[in-house]
Amino acid sequence: MHHRALSPSRRTVLTVTAAAAAAAVTGTSTPVYAADDSQDEKLRALLSRMSLEEKVGQLFVMRVYGHSATAPDQADVDANLKEIGVRTAAELIGRYHVGGIIYFAWAHNTRDPHQIADLSNGIQRAGLAQPTPVPLLISTDQEHGIVCRVGEPATLLPGAMALGAGGAHADARKAAQIAGAELAAVGIRQNYAPVADVNVNPANPVIGVRSFGSDPQAVAGLVAAQVKGYQRAGVAATSKHFPGHGDTAVDSHYGLPTITHTREQWAELDAPPFRSAIAAGIDSIMTAHIVVPALDPSEDPATLSRPILTGILREELGYDGVVVTDSLGMEGVRTKYGDERVPVLALKAGVDQLLNPPNLAVAWNAVLKAVRDGELTEARLDESILRILRLKAKLGLFKDPYVSGADVDRTVGTAAHLAHADRIAERTTTLLVNEGGFLPVSRRSHPKVLVVGADPASPSGTTGPPTTTLAGALTELGFTARALSTGITPTAAKIEEAVAAAAGQDLVVVGTYNVSATSPQRTLVARLVATGVPVVTIAIRNPYDVARISGQRATLASYSWTDVELRAAVRVLAGRAEPSGRLPVPIQSADDPAKVLYPVGHGLTYR
Repeated sequence: MHHRALSPSRRTVLTVTAAAAAAAVTGTSTPVYAADDSQDEKLRALLSRMSLEEKVGQLFVMRVYGHSATAPDQADVDANLKEIGVRTAAELIGRYHVGGIIYFAWAHNTRDPHQIADLSNGIQRAGLAQPTPVPLLISTDQEHGIVCRVGEPATLLPGAMALGAGGAHADARKAAQIAGAELAAVGIRQNYAPVADVNVNPANPVIGVRSFGSDPQAVAGLVAAQVKGYQRAGVAATSKHFPGHGDTAVDSHYGLPTITHTREQWAELDAPPFRSAIAAGIDSIMTAHIVVPALDPSEDPATLSRPILTGILREELGYDGVVVTDSLGMEGVRTKYGDERVPVLALKAGVDQLLNPPNLAVAWNAVLKAVRDGELTEARLDESILRILRLKAKLGLFKDPYVSGADVDRTVGTAAHLAHADRIAERTTTLLVNEGGFLPVSRRSHPKVLVVGADPASPSGTTGPPTTTLAGALTELGFTARALSTGITPTAAKIEEAVAAAAGQDLVVVGTYNVSATSPQRTLVARLVATGVPVVTIAIRNPYDVARISGQRATLASYSWTDVELRAAVRVLAGRAEPSGRLPVPIQSADDPAKVLYPVGHGLTYR
């Protein structure tokens, strides 16, 4: 059915309903933060009032298009009708009783903080208008760095590998606390971060700089710090991707990777960050669509593996929090079984939340049928729903699921948060090469600067482009800087244009992006070096670029192209900040992977 936009008086009624639901669940006017027998009894009572259809719905976390829960733009209504068979988020909740919604920038959920807060409130109103009122758990992927759904004016922070380069648990915790507070202020209460994968494969196409690094113990410490930061801010953290996605050359969005680690290697390399997250009290853990034959010889993806999710995660590691799948629309989980089998097999394996199936009607009806046919018991569903309800109670959603515009203004993108982000970013910037002490440069010694290089799309859709950001930051420091975008795969004509533009300049800054053996970015750098104008490169994503380019006077690694990291790199380049980052991964020779050019811990200073 179609839900009208709710009036202020209707919202007041539903706020009272929220309070009533809280009283029914907790028996108090304060949120519940820990599971106990009394709370569980009340949550079980709530569960007992749900129909089977409502129970099935609680297991699903679904995407939906639109900036509003009841009045999205027509293009988003059309997209919802095509993909889900409903017009709006409110209709989605009314028809399928979903327990959660995931926000994406591409689904037009995250235009600006006040809009996000209004969308969240509309979603919660729809949840509390159901026959059995239950607040929703709203989630997103706000890892920061290269994966970021909520953009400026929210505070954007360094991503995982940058924080790994900084190496400071206090900075990792503070970054998560800031991020968590801003997410909570707009109604997002479950964040799919931090990444707990240990990136031991430089060719990893899907993790890379989303990981804190290649050392399991270092990653474990930073994961625990971020878990504490997020959860102290009132947001459920989610470590991912269990049992570990760090050593693969296949992207599970497009294929099914196989991890060849032995059981002993898994215990040594992949397990420590997840153990650390569990010890830190992690609220949720996300599964990986990967095959690990040493952990499950059936070669089912981990998301559908009972030996991995129940045998190892639940029983061996002792985890009893919420387990959420990675997106069920990814090819890695769809390769072996059809879309109607995947959600059923995931629940049988030990999953609690089923994230973003490609066809909700198919997945929802498959679970419903599996219960009615006896393949899944209702008791099995209750076990997962109880975990989900406990988490919602812990987050205070039964007390009051709503957010306010005043909280948005007080919390999101504040001057204090932005200043913290700048300082943290400075401490992550890594100076890899500095021939003859070329850096830092000054506006007096090198006043005219040409900035060229790759301009990948902003992770959040709100920053960049990188060459413009770098040139702007240099200009603010008194340099005369010009930006020329040459792209990730510069053409011969674009390279010639850059070479011509370098004439008469005092310095050329090149932003490099995932340079491969055949990348024309290598030609670009070589041709610019040949002009005789000093060249400084900034690796704006993977630090491994430095192994494939030569001749530059200096190289910095920023680990992402978000503005906060690029501006910090410029301050380091100009000597306004000291380079203090240290490589959290080794950089091997491009010609001989057995040869390490720059070991873990490498990082030059100006002192």
